[in-house]
Amino acid sequence: MSEVEFDADQEIQYDGDHVKHSVGGTGGHIFRRLFHISMALIPWIYYVHGEAIGEMLSIEPIQFVSAVGISLLVFEMVRIRFGILIFGQREYEKNQISALAWGSLSISVTFVALHGWSGGIDVHEGWLTIPIVLCLTFGDPAMGEARRKGLDDRTVFAIGTIVCGVTWLGCGYFFGTPYWMAILMGPLTTAAEWPKLRWIDDNGTMVLIPLAVTILLAPFL
Repeated sequence: MSEVEFDADQEIQYDGDHVKHSVGGTGGHIFRRLFHISMALIPWIYYVHGEAIGEMLSIEPIQFVSAVGISLLVFEMVRIRFGILIFGQREYEKNQISALAWGSLSISVTFVALHGWSGGIDVHEGWLTIPIVLCLTFGDPAMGEARRKGLDDRTVFAIGTIVCGVTWLGCGYFFGTPYWMAILMGPLTTAAEWPKLRWIDDNGTMVLIPLAVTILLAPFL
């Protein structure tokens, strides 16, 4: 596999295939996708092993989440300052907050913002946090790969809505999340991925916009 040469300071015209713009080419792209999907383990780590991690560090689990978020922000500032690109990142991320950082920071904010929200008896404590996180980890790669295949926008939107909607329905079954939220959050999360803004990555908008709507819906939950 030949090494891709690029200048991250130049304006790039993207054609939907991020492989050619990724550090490591195809290998870097696959690593990025797998890492993205593996973030689905974060809720499991927190809700199953959070207490043990907290006891080991003598802090509360939610404090650990906050500390991780702050540490990631500091690391990202250093990375941008020195123009560092790591395996799997894309060339435009040399001088701006990366998709991984946006996703990780947004997930941290979600855990902190929804910490202590009770859904009642027999409802899992992660009833709102888990579907928001899983929609990012599964929905974003699904839409990204659909675009790589050259599918039209309507089909990509439908795929994203189905993946995110099924995620919320699944969380309704396993964690007690209100089923009706799937009708709203499926298309909303997909739409939140759509805007391509220079100052925030879609990994951020796919989490922060559903989080904001969830908070606004609090009186009805």
